[in-house]
Parts: sequence; C-alpha cells; structure tokens
Amino acid sequence: MARELEMPFLTARMAVSAVGVALLIAWPIVFSSFYELRVFALVGVFALLAMGYQFIFGHAGALSLAQGLFFGLGSYTTAILAVRLGLGFPATFAASIALPVIAAALIALSVLRLSSHYLALATLAISQIVMLEAVDQVSLTGGANGLPGVPAPMMFGLTVGRGFPMVVLIWGLVAVGAAFALWATGGLRGKTLQIVREDEIAARSIGIDTARIRFFMLLLSAGYAGAAGALYAHTVRIASPEALDLKTMITCLTIAVIGGRTNVWGAIVGALFVINLPEWLRFLEQSYVLVTAVLVLLVLIVAPGGLVGLIEKLFPLAQRPVPKDVTSIGNIGSEDRGPAIGATRTTVAAAPCSPSAQLLEIAAISKSFGGIRALSDVSFSLGHGSITGLIGANGSGKTTLVNCITGVEHIDNGRIVLDSTELSGWREHDIARKGVVRTFQNIRLVDDMSVWDNVAVSSFSGRRHLSGYDASASYARAADLLDHVGISDLGRMCGALPYGAKRRVEIARALALQPQLILLDEPAAGLNESEQNDLAARLQGLANTGATMLIVEHNMPFLTRLVSRMICLDQGKIIADGCPQDIYRNPDVLRAYLGSDFTQTDVQGS
Repeated sequence: MARELEMPFLTARMAVSAVGVALLIAWPIVFSSFYELRVFALVGVFALLAMGYQFIFGHAGALSLAQGLFFGLGSYTTAILAVRLGLGFPATFAASIALPVIAAALIALSVLRLSSHYLALATLAISQIVMLEAVDQVSLTGGANGLPGVPAPMMFGLTVGRGFPMVVLIWGLVAVGAAFALWATGGLRGKTLQIVREDEIAARSIGIDTARIRFFMLLLSAGYAGAAGALYAHTVRIASPEALDLKTMITCLTIAVIGGRTNVWGAIVGALFVINLPEWLRFLEQSYVLVTAVLVLLVLIVAPGGLVGLIEKLFPLAQRPVPKDVTSIGNIGSEDRGPAIGATRTTVAAAPCSPSAQLLEIAAISKSFGGIRALSDVSFSLGHGSITGLIGANGSGKTTLVNCITGVEHIDNGRIVLDSTELSGWREHDIARKGVVRTFQNIRLVDDMSVWDNVAVSSFSGRRHLSGYDASASYARAADLLDHVGISDLGRMCGALPYGAKRRVEIARALALQPQLILLDEPAAGLNESEQNDLAARLQGLANTGATMLIVEHNMPFLTRLVSRMICLDQGKIIADGCPQDIYRNPDVLRAYLGSDFTQTDVQGS
C-alpha cells in the first residue's frame, strides 16, 4: 500500500527528471563545436566522479579525500594497459574500476574507522604518496610528463572517436551510474543512509551496521571514480600526475558541495556549473580565477544545501503522502522475537515484586575510564515481562550500565547473558538485532525525517539484507506502532514535534525492532503529568504482553507506580535491590540518593 501511495510523489519527481534529461540531450546539439563537445564530455566525466563521491561523502557522511586517488588510478590503469599492453576498452575499463575498488578496500581496513578531519588527513596523505610514486616510476607511468597515446575506445569493432561519439559514450555511462545510484540510495536504503550520516549512535542502536555501510560506500565511490578516470584518459588521450593532483580532489569536492551532496542531479548540475564556469568567464582574462572563486563562495552562501537543494526549496515537489488508513498488522511474520504491541490506557498498577523466568543476567561486570571506576562488580538479573527501575544520583553509573548492556561500551570483566546467549564483546548493532533496544536520555531522532520514516527505517534495519525487502510492510508496521503510542501525524517532521511526542516516537522506533528487552533512559524527562500518566499506561500495557523493561529514571512518582522492582546504584555499585517500598526504607539509599528527609509518602503523594 505504501508503494501505491508514493506514486504521485514519484510521478512528480519523474517529471522533473524528464525535463532535466531533455535539457542534457539538447546541450550538445546547441553547443556542437568540437571544443564545446570536449568540454561537455569532461562535464560527464566529473559528474560521474562526483556521483561516486556522493556515496561516501554525502550518504555515509565520511570526509574521505581519496576520490582523486581513485580517479588517478583509473586513469593510469587504462593508459598502462592500453598503451603498454595493447588491451582493448572492455578489459581496460573493467580493470580501471577493479583496481581502485581493491585500493579502497585496503584503505578502508586501515583508516576508515577514523572520523572527521583525521580521516580527511589520512586519505589525503595516502593520495599524495601515490602521486609522488607515479612521478618516480618513469618506466611505467612516464613520470612527470605522463603516459601519452591513450587510444580511442573500441566497442563491437567500432572506434568511438572524439566529439559527439565520445559524448554519447560518456553520458551513456553517466546515465547507467545515475540509475544505479538512485536504486542504491532510494527508499528505505536512503533513509538508512541518512540516519548513518546524521547520527551513528542512533543508527547502531536500531541494528544498522554503520562500519559495513561506510565500507561499501567507499568501494562504490572508488568504482565510480575509476570509471571516470578511465573515461578521462580516453578523452584527453594521456594519463598524467594531474589526475592524481590535489586539484582534482578539490574539483570533485566543490562539485559535490555546490550541486548537492546526496542528490544524483546535484552531481550533474554541480559538474555543469564548476567545469563550465571558467569557460564562461574566459573573457575576463587574468581576473577570471578571482571571479570564479567569488561566485563559488556566493553559491555556497545562497545555497548551503547545493544548487539542486535550492531549486527544490524554490519549487517544492509533492511531499511523500502518508496513509489515511493503514491496516494494523501487529507483529509481522512468524520470526518476530518480541510481544504483540498493545496500549493499555487504564490506571497503572505495578506488578507484584516477585521473580519470573530469567531473561537477562548481569554477572559481576566492571567498567573503568582511566582511573575512574564507573561500574564495580554489578550483578543482577531481569525476568521475562518485568519492569525494573534503575535509580541513583548523577554519576552513579546508570547510563554507563545501559551503554554496557547495549554494546556502546565494552565491559572490563564479567558477563552479560541474554536468554542463554552471552553478549559480552558484541557490537551495538548485533545486540540490537538480538532484541536489546534502547531509548536515549537526550532524544536521538533525525529531525529532518518524518515521523513515519524514522520508525519505518528501524523496522527495516533489523533485517540483515538490504535487497528484496518489503517497504510496504515496514511502513505499515511503523504506522501501527505510532498509532499505539498515540502519534497520528505520520508525515510531520520530527524536528517540529513537541518534546513529549518525540519521546513516544523514539519508543515506537525501538519497538519496531521487536525487542526482547527495552532499556529506557529517563523516558519521563520533560513530560508533564498528563503525558507521564499516558506513557506509564502504555509501558504497562506493553509489559502485560510480555515485554521486559529496565527504566533509568529520576522521576520517582512516575517510577513508583510503574515498576515492581528497583535497583539503586551509587558510585558504580549496587547498594539496594528490591521492591519500591523496601528501597524507600533502605538507609543506604536514603543517604546516597533520596536524602534523609525523603519518605514513601512524599513519593506517592507527589
């Protein structure tokens, strides 16, 4: 059903794309001189280069500066194989893609875990080393003068000559690359990439393997760059160190930023602008470089989201529709791990303080940060269907404990066992896929994604394969969960929601993974009394279906009427564990957390 609802949305985009394709076809007809066709061919080469760079820089959000390296490797591979060995275009083109992909895999293993400017510096250093090596290997690469004599491509016995035939070949491959990029980054795959780009911690918490995604995005970017480098060598008929030069990387980065980081049309529009701008300003003679720089800066100021982003802002397309009536499907499929989701809106009464079948066992775990002992020999277990409160003063280790259970932090010693499976040492996304999910003390939703998309991505991301998924099922499940937490405006951007509604969306996103264990970090923070009562009722209704919850909370009135058991931490150690009424009378708790003048009457009467 979701796909049917998206048809008008897709039709609007297809109409705009059709206009863009028509303009591109008309370009070489209007500007048909030999020189203009050569420039248009170079536009296609750099559009393909930037299109590949969008995978790692735009979609994965990693500032790699190795795209110029992959471009140069593709160019040199084509030149060496064609000039030195006499291989034909199919073989040289395939090799020009394969070698950069192999290089990207080696680079990823060594530096891709670095973040921000560290990754940029590392990839830039590698690129410069390779360029210096290309200059030194005169017998193979021609040294500083390059390797001239790259032949025209031959396909099916036909030579692709300069001018219009080369334009057709290059832009045909640009079209193929664009089609694949649209498929690879479309739908819920694209929304998954958006979460990875915006908030890696949130992405891992819903089962997304961010390292794997960044790895494959780098490989894709390298493959595109290698193809672009091969076409560049055939266009200019020489492979030289210029292809590996920092200027190539800067040009690629400028195209991606000016056109748009995540839109295929952004790569094309950016290449048209950046490659043609110096040609358009040649009449300024010596001043054209300065004017070009000023115009580029103006574009960045006026359109920080890129030229395509500016166009979409000025002429907005139809927004993705939301369903008026999505069939409630509860838990989809027979493989569901968690309970059916239901909302109970009756008065909340905490379950009796009694043991149940064990789901989670925490056995003598410890965690230190330098000389600070955050957790020390913490042990407890949680039964199926129980709601347990975790209390303690700020800095007592509550969030660290949640981080250790969910794999954000690795414990120094001890064991964490979920339903007979030891989780110690597991990665975050694997733990989430196992059925341990969480919400955060500071809400981690993607503000510029709709409510519906935020939850649908979570439903989708728990599945291990990105191909063959049923988007309709993911969206229908998301709508069902949002309805159960009281959210009806599915198309609203999360950034526009009030605080209490964001809390409920985050809970729905966690439930989309069909969890066995739900860890809630201060879910009542920022909620008024009515919202707290509503949330408590929904959580109790969820527990009644068999869900297990551990709730970190400072709001004692909210916690008291909801949980059947409380655990109190102080300086990383458990100082009390029992029923709420026993916790309030515990002198250690009174001294460490509640205060000596705190009474049970104060809690229940608040």
